Amino acid sequence: MGVRRKIGFLLVLLSFPIMLSAQMTYGVTGLLHMPSGEMQRDKTVMLGGNFLNKSLTPPRWNFGTYNYYLNVTIFPWLEVAYTCTLFNAESLGLKRYGYSGFINQDRYFSFRLRLLKEGQFWKHMPGVVLGTSDPFTTSGGGTISNVTGNGYFRRFYIAATKHIQVGKEEIGVHLAYLYNNRDDYHLNGPAVGVTYSPSFHKPLTVIAEYDSKDFALGATYLLFNHLHMQFEMQRMKWFSGGLAYKIYLK
Repeated sequence: MGVRRKIGFLLVLLSFPIMLSAQMTYGVTGLLHMPSGEMQRDKTVMLGGNFLNKSLTPPRWNFGTYNYYLNVTIFPWLEVAYTCTLFNAESLGLKRYGYSGFINQDRYFSFRLRLLKEGQFWKHMPGVVLGTSDPFTTSGGGTISNVTGNGYFRRFYIAATKHIQVGKEEIGVHLAYLYNNRDDYHLNGPAVGVTYSPSFHKPLTVIAEYDSKDFALGATYLLFNHLHMQFEMQRMKWFSGGLAYKIYLK
């Protein structure tokens, strides 16, 4: 590749807008595992899939797995996602029946409702979002509070985000409170995260967070304004990663 073509390619990358993360576990807008007060732009569709280390799945799942999702921001204030996560036959005790590998999948919806847009009424107002993932179950023989039922990725939350300008650089500060009523694992309590997109290369976002349960460090990258790539190190030692494709209908 010639020098001119290299320079042109770099200028194209630098022209991309600041990206919004799509969470690997849930297939919705957020940081790595914790929610944020950000929203995708109106009429954005995301199609994605991820590898999830077992540290990102409920304790009953003692295996790494994969998920895939469809996410649509129907209005500027409403985001809906449908996520499927694969079950492993060996971990479910089905190997003795002749099954192996991934044989089934857990399915759930997620909803995010914007209450306040960042800077809506005054300059320093944070963006605020109310949301839930996997809020109910009708299978597995249990209720929403019973560990024997489904609702493996259940959470309810309120999240706020404020971006702060520091010279030419912009830092995102994210706070949330999460709750679930499962007996086997808890996402109950405050979460905090920090994001940084360097001014010299906006498609890159570096993320550090505490999701009310674990610490994680990761990054996201938006290539050609459509292909979203993300990775994280849960507890600084377990890798998860994924891809999503963004389509802008408006």
